[in-house]
Amino acid sequence: MSKQLLTIIDYGMGNLHSVAKAFEHVADNFAVEVTDDRDRIAQADHVVLPGVGAIRDCMAEIRRQGVDQVVAENLDSGKPFLGICVGMQALMRHSDENDGIDCLNHFPGQVHQFPKNLTDSRGLPMKVPHMGWNHVHQTVEHPLWHQIESGSRFYFVHSYYAEMHPDYTAGRCEYGTEFSAIIYRDNIFATQFHPEKSHTAGLQLLRNFTQWNGKR
Repeated sequence: MSKQLLTIIDYGMGNLHSVAKAFEHVADNFAVEVTDDRDRIAQADHVVLPGVGAIRDCMAEIRRQGVDQVVAENLDSGKPFLGICVGMQALMRHSDENDGIDCLNHFPGQVHQFPKNLTDSRGLPMKVPHMGWNHVHQTVEHPLWHQIESGSRFYFVHSYYAEMHPDYTAGRCEYGTEFSAIIYRDNIFATQFHPEKSHTAGLQLLRNFTQWNGKR
């Protein structure tokens, strides 16, 4: 029996090795490829858009390499699509980072910066970036939540966050303010946190993604 193909889009701005290794660990039935080959991405059964760093640099590379068109084609195809970290933020309409950057506009919301004077419920200062483990509370039922309890902890590293909106938020998190930890629609599921660094819950989410058909 031939393996399915999972491609991780390589545009030079993601934690590609860690993501690939995590998928290889949870999905024996998949061939996992890190590639910028448009044909291989089009042939894939599942597609992943990672991303780390500043959104300005990520969006510049996405547009320079035509990844914006690749993403649009894959979203239209109905195949399961996973965005990770800046790969999630890139799907939004606009980011405040770097004095304002237009993103891919597949979701209508805005990406904001955590305030410099961020405080917790006791009024104590909180560090930015938001770095480390935090609880994610599920807001909808979804196949990617299979065998993951609401309130499970995932690993975050970010200074900017996607605003909460009930129409596209599948999981919420709080760090001084409430934000979308996961956005979703149709065949799209995208996480602000790094599932590949999130141990048991993160690996389960990646496993669920490989078993998902892109429908709810």
